[in-house]
Amino acid sequence: MTNEQFEPFYDVNLTYDDNYRRGPFGQFAQALAGEASALKGEAAASNSGTMDSAATSESAPATDETAATHATPTEPATVLGFPVNLPFGIPAGPLLNSRFTTAAFRMGFDLAVYKTVRSRAWGCNPFPNVLAVHPKAADGSLTPGSPELDEGVLADTRYDLPISISNSFGVPSRDPDVWQPDMRDAIAAAGPGQLLVPSFQGSRVAGMSTDEYIADHVATARLVCETGAQLMEMNTSCPNEGHNRLLCHDPHLVGRITEAVKNEIGDRPLIVKLAYFPSDIELETMVRETVGHGTAQGFSTINTISAKLVDASGNQALPGEGRDRSGVCGNAIRRAGLDMVRRLSAIRERLGLDFAIIGVGGVIEPEHYLAYREAGADAVMSATGAMWDATLARRIKAAIGA
Repeated sequence: MTNEQFEPFYDVNLTYDDNYRRGPFGQFAQALAGEASALKGEAAASNSGTMDSAATSESAPATDETAATHATPTEPATVLGFPVNLPFGIPAGPLLNSRFTTAAFRMGFDLAVYKTVRSRAWGCNPFPNVLAVHPKAADGSLTPGSPELDEGVLADTRYDLPISISNSFGVPSRDPDVWQPDMRDAIAAAGPGQLLVPSFQGSRVAGMSTDEYIADHVATARLVCETGAQLMEMNTSCPNEGHNRLLCHDPHLVGRITEAVKNEIGDRPLIVKLAYFPSDIELETMVRETVGHGTAQGFSTINTISAKLVDASGNQALPGEGRDRSGVCGNAIRRAGLDMVRRLSAIRERLGLDFAIIGVGGVIEPEHYLAYREAGADAVMSATGAMWDATLARRIKAAIGA
């Protein structure tokens, strides 16, 4: 199947800012339009005191759809103590603002992570940000540490299924004066058995000391708390301190940051977003430095796998300095994501610690959700798969009878 047969809710042919202002698209846009029609019908009925049969007929489809999406099973699952209809949703990345998160809820994604915010406005990498990625393996997978990642992986605009894409945005953020009220709206839009999870990170700028960097994380967490958030996720898995250097690969510093953040946010659960760890020793160190000290209550993993992206001629696929490599997500990273979840689950059991594991990476079909759950994930999320298939949550619920 090709891109022409789909309309992703994030339009890869538009800039990030255009998506922010005009999105979401496809079935996500239809979900918002349907809800607006339902609310308009309810308001008209309230004003008149009655609702005639014609009005009831016109607004019924959207109202019924919303009710079905928000229906809470008799025994809902829980994620970090919060009840959810199904522990499945969309991670930080494609849900740019409250319109995107609200549409996700309406389409049956019961966990929605608000795109990572900062303490200050932060620009996006130049367009394009998304390209289709085509690894050499027959199953389309990328293996962490393999030569292919450095030799070059083909990237173009041929969006075929199973989908893998580049993720080259640079963690843009609006100013807090913009994202705080919008985040409040996003939190309020969650239905019964649904949960909005804000994502945040610190921002390192030139001349900033380590203590100042930690303080920026704390300041951003405080801003998130002011929106009424009940929990939050801290992103440590994007290049925060220079090209392709990941904060999560410094467990001691992450431990210091989570301690400072936890002192600020109190009893609110804190999730740490991780990239792939090749070493069990380093992964266990991360767990000990955070969960072991009571400063984190869960991990979300993985983010992306970094790869050199090239066009058909072997040239740099994404234009601009410092963009020879990009994070790859989608089908290509599922094996790595499952591997991380299994290893984290084993560490959790071995150390006798209690923390949540949220599995992310390459979930495109219902069986992928089940595979993550069997690997030890308490919840599962899909970014790329959900972007290309807005019905994914409903398909999973239908497959498992939820």
